[in-house]
Amino acid sequence: MASRVNIVRVDMLDNPAMFKDKFKLEITFEVYEHLQHDLKWELVYVGSGTSRDYDQVLDSALVGPVPVGRHKFVFDADHPDISKIPVDDIVGVSVLLLRCKYNEQEFINMGWFVANEYTDEELKENPPAQPIVEKLSRNIQTDKPRVTTFPIRWADEDPIPEPPADNNHLHAEAPVELNQAVQEIPDPVEHQRNEGLGPQERQNFRDNGGGDRRVEEAAALNPVDLAHLWQLHDQGQQMTPPTSEED
Repeated sequence: MASRVNIVRVDMLDNPAMFKDKFKLEITFEVYEHLQHDLKWELVYVGSGTSRDYDQVLDSALVGPVPVGRHKFVFDADHPDISKIPVDDIVGVSVLLLRCKYNEQEFINMGWFVANEYTDEELKENPPAQPIVEKLSRNIQTDKPRVTTFPIRWADEDPIPEPPADNNHLHAEAPVELNQAVQEIPDPVEHQRNEGLGPQERQNFRDNGGGDRRVEEAAALNPVDLAHLWQLHDQGQQMTPPTSEED
């Protein structure tokens, strides 16, 4: 069944920001057919790439009833609870997820890399064992989102969607477009900790140098490389950012 909702674009407002600032997302979406139920939006912060236990639902919002047409709203949420994040995962690279559900069925999942770095040069060079949250900045890499779509039943008379025969391919109903930068990438239907970053990738980013450079390194990954990282993570392998080779 073709999707009745299309996410046109998601703009991160006030980005970059400080770690304790609110997240603000301006979401634009289109509705093609009448929706009997509300749309449920969830913003999730991935606290660790090793376990879902550290995922935090920052906020959720019901939007509806939604008539046919194009709509826009601002979804804001508080920063994650620092006490629920492992100390070693507070500084570095994490992931922000935006999910949308219809009638308790998730039909789209969007993810962005988030770089949390110190603003003070001395703290960058000599980070304290206990992170100083007030000194942390937050930079969401908005140009390379990861988008996964899922077929759902939009009406009671719709058939139950069948899982794809090949779990190595994204089960999308149509090409997905988001901010003109979305890539269709492999994604298993059954989620097995397929959101977040592995410890090896975090360490690789930390070993690249100063905080600003780490942000630049993350932003420099092209869509193909980024898709490859997500694929490795989905397969349970270490996510190691590719290195460029000079002639």
